[in-house]
Amino acid sequence: MTDWPNHGTISGPIVMIGFGSIGRGTLPLIERHFTFDRSRFVVIDPSDADRKLLDERGIRYLQAAVTRENYRDMLKPLLTEGSGQGFCVNLSVDTSSVDLMEFCRELGVLYIDTVVEPWLGFYWDNSGGPASRTNYALRETMLAAKNRKPGGTTAVSTCGANPGMVSWFVKQALVNIASDLGHKFEEPKTREGWAKLMADIGVKGVHIAERDTQRAKNPKPTNVFVNTWSVEGFLSEGMQPAELGWGTHEKWMPENGRTHEKGCGAAIYLLQPGANTRVRSWCPTNGAQYGFLVTHNESISIADYYTHRDASGKVLSRPTCHYAYHPANDAVMSLHELFGNGGNMQPEHHILTESEIVDGIDELGVLVFGHKNNAYWYGSQLSVEETRRIAPYQNATGMQVTSAVLAGMVWALENPNAGIVEADEMDYKRCLEVQMPYLGPVQGFYTDWTPLKDREKLFPEDVDYSDPWQFRNVLVR
Repeated sequence: MTDWPNHGTISGPIVMIGFGSIGRGTLPLIERHFTFDRSRFVVIDPSDADRKLLDERGIRYLQAAVTRENYRDMLKPLLTEGSGQGFCVNLSVDTSSVDLMEFCRELGVLYIDTVVEPWLGFYWDNSGGPASRTNYALRETMLAAKNRKPGGTTAVSTCGANPGMVSWFVKQALVNIASDLGHKFEEPKTREGWAKLMADIGVKGVHIAERDTQRAKNPKPTNVFVNTWSVEGFLSEGMQPAELGWGTHEKWMPENGRTHEKGCGAAIYLLQPGANTRVRSWCPTNGAQYGFLVTHNESISIADYYTHRDASGKVLSRPTCHYAYHPANDAVMSLHELFGNGGNMQPEHHILTESEIVDGIDELGVLVFGHKNNAYWYGSQLSVEETRRIAPYQNATGMQVTSAVLAGMVWALENPNAGIVEADEMDYKRCLEVQMPYLGPVQGFYTDWTPLKDREKLFPEDVDYSDPWQFRNVLVR
C-alpha cells in the first residue's frame, strides 16, 4: 500500500515513553497515519542508542528514566505544552502503567500502553509471595483505578499484539464459528452478550497460540539471550508465575496450582515460572507444538470478559484461557541456557533486527476449542519479508505489536471519553480495520487435533479421556 490513510489529528503534544524495539517501530506508523505538531513530539528513554532516528526527524529526545519520584514533574510540562489534547504513548519497562494513566487522565491527556507494567523492582520482589508478582495482581490495580474514576479521558490498557490484538481475534473467531455451526444469533453489543454467545456455541477455552519461525543469519552465541522482541520484557513475564484463566469445565488442578483470595476470581497461578512451564497447543503451519505458558494480561481479561452469569450473578460458564508461546528457536535455546544455569540470566541481551533475520513468520492467533467443530485457529501469519516491505525498523513480531498500538491510538482518538478500557471492550471491527494492512495473511483454520492426539504410545500417562480439553491433558508434566 502506498496511499496510507490519515486516521486523524493529534491536536496536542505526543510523549512517547520508551524507544526500544516497539518504540522504534511505532514511530513511523504515527508519522504515516496522524497529523501532529512535530515540534511537540518528545521521546523519553534512558538509552540514546537510536537517537539518530529522532534527530533525522527533528523529534525531541530526552535521555532519562521515568521513575516513581520524577514522573509528575517530568511529564506534566511535556504533556500540556501548547493547546490541544496530548497523547502519552507508553512503550517502556519499569514504569507504573496505572500511575501514568491516572496522571494522564488528571491532565485530560489520552494514554495507551501494551502491558500493565509496574515500577522497577516488582518482578524480582518476592517479599509478598508469588501471588503478589502475578499479572492478576497487576490487572487488579488497573481495575481498581477504573472503578475509582469511571468514564473520563480515555486510557487504553494493554493494547499490543497480545495482550491487545488477540482479544479482537477472539470476537472474530466466535462470529466465524457460530456462523459455520449454523447457530442463529445477532452479533453481541455487550460484554454479557459475548459471554453468552461463547457459552451457547460450547467453547471451553482459548489458547493464545503462537509460533515464531524467524531465523537469524548467525547462530546464537553462548551466554547471550537472543529474542525477536524485548528481552527484558520476556524475562520479566517469563519469571513471573505461570497464570491462566480458569474455566468452569476444568475438573483437575495441578498440585502447585493456587487460586486468588480477592478480585475477579477468573484465574489461577502455578508455583513455577511461566517460561519453564510447557503446554500442548496447535498452530496452522507447524501443527502440534509445545508452547510456554507465560503469564499475560489477556489470559485473565479474556476469561473474565467471557464469564457468563445468571441474573443473580452466579457464574454459569467461563473459558480456560492461556498463552501457548513457541518463540523463535534462538529464544528457546536462550531459555534452556538460562534455566539450566539455575535461572541466572545471561549477561548480554540481543534483539534480532529485521536485517539479521533470514526468513520466517510470526504466526500469532487464538485457538478456540471445545465446540462441535473441535478447534479453530484464527490469526496473523506475518512474514519478515512482508514486514520489510511495508514498514521500517521492525521484524514480524514487532509489527504485530506496533500496528495494534496504532489501532488503539486511532480508537482512543475516536472515543476520547471512554475511561480506562481493555482491548476486550473496544470495537474489534474498527481496530482490526486499522491494523489489517500490517498483519499479512489473516486466516482461520479448523483442526481435529486435541491434546490427546498420539498420547501413550510408549508409556502410560495421567490423562483424562472423558474430555480432551481438560488442562490436565494440556499441561506437560
